[in-house]
Amino acid sequence: MGFFIFIGKRTIFYLREMGRMFLFLFRFILSAVQPPYKIVRVVNEMHFIGVKSLFIIVLTSGFTGMVLGLQGYHTLRKFGSESALGSLVALSLIRELGPVLGALMVTARAGSAMTAELGIMRISEQIDALDVMTLDPIKFLVEPKMLAGIIVLPLLVAIFDVIGIYGGYLVGVKLLGINAARYFDGMKESVEWRDIWSGAVKSLAFGLIVTWVSCYKGYNCGHGAKGVSDATTEAVVLSAILVLMWDYFLTSILH
Repeated sequence: MGFFIFIGKRTIFYLREMGRMFLFLFRFILSAVQPPYKIVRVVNEMHFIGVKSLFIIVLTSGFTGMVLGLQGYHTLRKFGSESALGSLVALSLIRELGPVLGALMVTARAGSAMTAELGIMRISEQIDALDVMTLDPIKFLVEPKMLAGIIVLPLLVAIFDVIGIYGGYLVGVKLLGINAARYFDGMKESVEWRDIWSGAVKSLAFGLIVTWVSCYKGYNCGHGAKGVSDATTEAVVLSAILVLMWDYFLTSILH
């Protein structure tokens, strides 16, 4: 019976944790629709999440596009369809790889930092001090981060897609000799607004997931340095898992 007791306790624990997370999200939604609005703090968080993530986004997207161009060329050549390389690179990036890899890179760079920042504020009792001063910590600390993530991630994903397509162009056209006009013509014929729309919806959802999980874990971290490190690890792992899970569900719905 010990095994079933363990399973039952873990199930109850995860259900309670899920409930706390949704209550945290509900508090953010209520805070976001009520003034005053922290515009300056949102802009600062957009700079932190967006501008400071540009380098890793550009680097990752460039090499992703180049790998897609290289692997796609050798695969399509077996069927005599090298002209479809532009379609392959563009659809792969816009539909899947752009939103997913962009979200994972933001999680690794900005999400972990947000969790650590809120966790340190929690263990140093700065969040408790805001409560004492009758300042809502959700409004003051969490809302700007989550709004900034929702706004910035679609922009980062758009940059990811453009740089990735150019990386595929460098490999396919400049290195392997595919005709440039055929590369871009195939892309224009195959990419539809529905594909762009699905990528935008995914990036918005992933922006919410990454900031939601990161802020929740930091806001409710345990005591001491170990509590902050555990919360940061949990935030990165859980964000990555939820991004991949929701990618499947959104793909099944949108396509």
